[in-house]
Amino acid sequence: MQKRGAADVLKWWTFFTTDVIGELTFGDSFRMLEQSKENQYTQDLRANATFDSVRLAFPSIVKLASYVPLPFFSQAHKATQRMVSYAEESIHRYKTTMEAEPQNPKPTLFTKLVKAVGESMPEAEMISNAQAYITAGSETTSVTMTYLTWSVCRNDSIKARLLEEIKSLPVDYNDQELKALPYLSQVIQETLRVFGSAPAPLPRDVPKSGAHVDGYWMPGGTVVQTQSYSMHRDASIYPNPETFDPSRWESPTKEMKDAWMPFGAGARGIPPTLIYSLNIIADNSSLYWTESGANGASCGYCKVF
Repeated sequence: MQKRGAADVLKWWTFFTTDVIGELTFGDSFRMLEQSKENQYTQDLRANATFDSVRLAFPSIVKLASYVPLPFFSQAHKATQRMVSYAEESIHRYKTTMEAEPQNPKPTLFTKLVKAVGESMPEAEMISNAQAYITAGSETTSVTMTYLTWSVCRNDSIKARLLEEIKSLPVDYNDQELKALPYLSQVIQETLRVFGSAPAPLPRDVPKSGAHVDGYWMPGGTVVQTQSYSMHRDASIYPNPETFDPSRWESPTKEMKDAWMPFGAGARGIPPTLIYSLNIIADNSSLYWTESGANGASCGYCKVF
């Protein structure tokens, strides 16, 4: 930072968010912030994410991944196997730790499930969920944070207002005081509207009985997909939709609330929504936005100290 006068905020946000979700999921950080570099797990995570984009378009190709000798397929298959092994080892290690200290376990997303007697989730499902949490809570949050940083830095009035509100926090602020900051929440909501981390179509199966939707008949079993990108840019709901304007969330209409779905919607929406939002809030309250150097209005990066 001192030599270049700039930093790759996406890299550092990725290190931070992955460490946090590692603590929440496995009870142990990946320590990427400490080491200032990626580890094997996060490299595998990225390789798997790249392969996922192909898998979404061609589902049957997954079955061929372990047999096709092309590097793209074989490396993706090996990365997936390493991720499964790491999740298994981490869950087993956490269970062992809980058995050793049953009265004072380190809290994670799986603490209650591990402690449950007779109703615990099957281990295979627990491991699968652990991988899903890491995938859903690391790069998605870091990408959103990078867009938020860029959007705030390139608008002096937004940056000044956000700075003023964050400075109002006491040195020893608590979670409730943090969540009560209205403009910070508005900035986060607007970032998720314009730069949602899950803009791809999210599939749902129509019930067997079928359904009428807006005058159209959907036969049972039909796969229906919605995506937030278009909904978040509907000018009839969000005037001047391409403008980054956090103040639009001061008094949102019912239509705005209903159309805002950066994590999907309903019972099958992305589970870590609350964690994701609180993570972003905590990130921003701790970030010192320089009042003189950060200006992304005329360049492709944002200088943050």
